Amino acid sequence: MKKYKLLTPGPLTTTDTVKKEMMFDHCTWDDDYKKITQDIRKGLLRLAHAGEEVYTVILMQGSGTFGVESVLTSSVGENDKVLIVANGAYGERMEDIAKHAGLAYEIYHQDYDKVPDAEKVAEILDRDDTITHVSMVHSETTSGIFNNIEEVTNVVKDRNRIMIVDAMSSFGGVEIPVQDLGIDFLISSANKCIQGVPGFSFIIAKRDALNQTKGQARSLSLDLYDQWETMDKDGKWRFTSPTHTVLAFAKAMEELEEEGGIPARSKRYYENNREIIRRFKEMGLETYIDEEHQGPIITTFFFPENAGFTFSEMYEYIKDRGYAIYPGKVTEAETFRIGNIGEIYKEDVDALCKIMKEFLEEKNHGK
Repeated sequence: MKKYKLLTPGPLTTTDTVKKEMMFDHCTWDDDYKKITQDIRKGLLRLAHAGEEVYTVILMQGSGTFGVESVLTSSVGENDKVLIVANGAYGERMEDIAKHAGLAYEIYHQDYDKVPDAEKVAEILDRDDTITHVSMVHSETTSGIFNNIEEVTNVVKDRNRIMIVDAMSSFGGVEIPVQDLGIDFLISSANKCIQGVPGFSFIIAKRDALNQTKGQARSLSLDLYDQWETMDKDGKWRFTSPTHTVLAFAKAMEELEEEGGIPARSKRYYENNREIIRRFKEMGLETYIDEEHQGPIITTFFFPENAGFTFSEMYEYIKDRGYAIYPGKVTEAETFRIGNIGEIYKEDVDALCKIMKEFLEEKNHGK
């Protein structure tokens, strides 16, 4: 199979050394393996700037959505109600989870190219005192927009409500001071900015908020409290864990530290992202999100008007030359997306821009 790098928001291109860790078959009951789990949990707290006395970490088998569903269906009790703040497909997926689980909820929809308004959130909470939880996405990869979780969290915590943040494609790629903000539950995934591979999500939880979830989960497998209670004893997962993914993730965390931690990785992501945007604009390709709210993880570009070619043609051309890009997910506009997390460096940005320029020139000459 021909190799190519992933210009996507995760799964992403990993190092050969991370991949190599998966060559080892580990027993889930082994003390060495359980120690690896515990070390990962402690390391994630450090990345979150959260103290062990206030916060804890739960690893949950499955994709990022499993983690989001675990938090929502474990923390929102029968007498609770969650306000879902949505400006993209992943915020709307929370509504889907709420519907399937029979959770009481309200949803605040915002346009995909605009950030949710903290004042609007405050207004909704002041109007409806039955709302106990607020849930929103930080990096909405539908568009690439970065939502202002600081402002929203402030109004939520000022009103003593539980704050849930889906930081799936931002945690590890930008600094998030979880404890300073007072976030109650933050969810991310192994195959995003820490640059591991798919297989589990993780939840950074405030202990007080986690304790309130005991006995109210709507799922056996996704019971957040029971998962934590078992794991917190000695690092044992309740059910079969994705051992190869765990080993790869432990290595990926080491490599994040070697790179210079989140500040260095964030700098690389931002520089790559801004350079792609600058050079694509020179080719006449405009971004869907304005610069102020554009995150460093993935960028949505408008598909050229009267292009004379399809996304599939462009995708195959670029893939044949070593890179896989992403289709658009914005329903009201023709778009495509370029991700730049993972093992992507300046030379990859240069190569991508050269390939794109050649493709557009070839298609324009053919008109």
